[in-house]
Amino acid sequence: MAFLGSRLLPRVCRANGNGLLGSLRLASSKEFVSVEKREDKIAVVSLNRAPVNALNYPLLSELANTFTELEDDRAVKSIIVASNVPGIYSAGLDILEMYQATDESARRFWKSLQDMWLSLYACTKPTVAAINGASPAGGCLIACACDYRVMAESNKYTIGLNETKLSIVAPFWFMDTYVATIGQRSAERALILGSLFSPTDALKIGLVDEVVASDQVMERATAECLQHMKIPNAARVMTKRQVREHIVERFEAGRENDVDMFAAFVLQDSVQAGLGRYLEALKAKSK
Repeated sequence: MAFLGSRLLPRVCRANGNGLLGSLRLASSKEFVSVEKREDKIAVVSLNRAPVNALNYPLLSELANTFTELEDDRAVKSIIVASNVPGIYSAGLDILEMYQATDESARRFWKSLQDMWLSLYACTKPTVAAINGASPAGGCLIACACDYRVMAESNKYTIGLNETKLSIVAPFWFMDTYVATIGQRSAERALILGSLFSPTDALKIGLVDEVVASDQVMERATAECLQHMKIPNAARVMTKRQVREHIVERFEAGRENDVDMFAAFVLQDSVQAGLGRYLEALKAKSK
């Protein structure tokens, strides 16, 4: 199965105007995603939905459209996925998309998440996550869908799939992506325990590839993009395709059933009650 380039989703990019990052060539912005296309042929896609880049339907849809556009843009040779919100990469799925949802809205939301992941995971261009903040749950998924992950060192930042601690089961394609990133045993234990890892611990298990000072994250992400861009394109694309296609094929075979399962699960009275309690707890903390 060929990679689904036409499905790649939106991205946001940030760039320093000089030095290794290259001068700015073109910048564009949607409501929640910004994109900067640089002269070094790298596009920086930045999530821009304060305060925590919660992944709702509009943000996911914008990401989907952005990745599709960049996949088709011959002037773009590599992509960095970043955040414009200080201290946050993405806090994960927006609970408000699931609380008091209808069957139709729940399905629409979940399909947009599927599309976002697929367009990034199956992207034929080199992709690097520049993780300059906390990255639990859906934020971790975005990072794992990239080819390489650079994370800022901070005792305030964590990364991981922590769904079980929220009484949620990660879908099979979350799990497959996690296993492909950190291996079967580490993924099994982390998924069951809902573990969140510090940057240092994430590096030890291979969840991230580098941990650097915050002001070096974009520089190191750029360096990794440039390294990938030196590899003959046809050989690089074919290799990436063959490594990832078994996960893509399994996802395609199960995606409709996955939507059905999500809608049925999230609309249960007990789940809705749990989401309501979680939202009330968040409100209490913010007071």
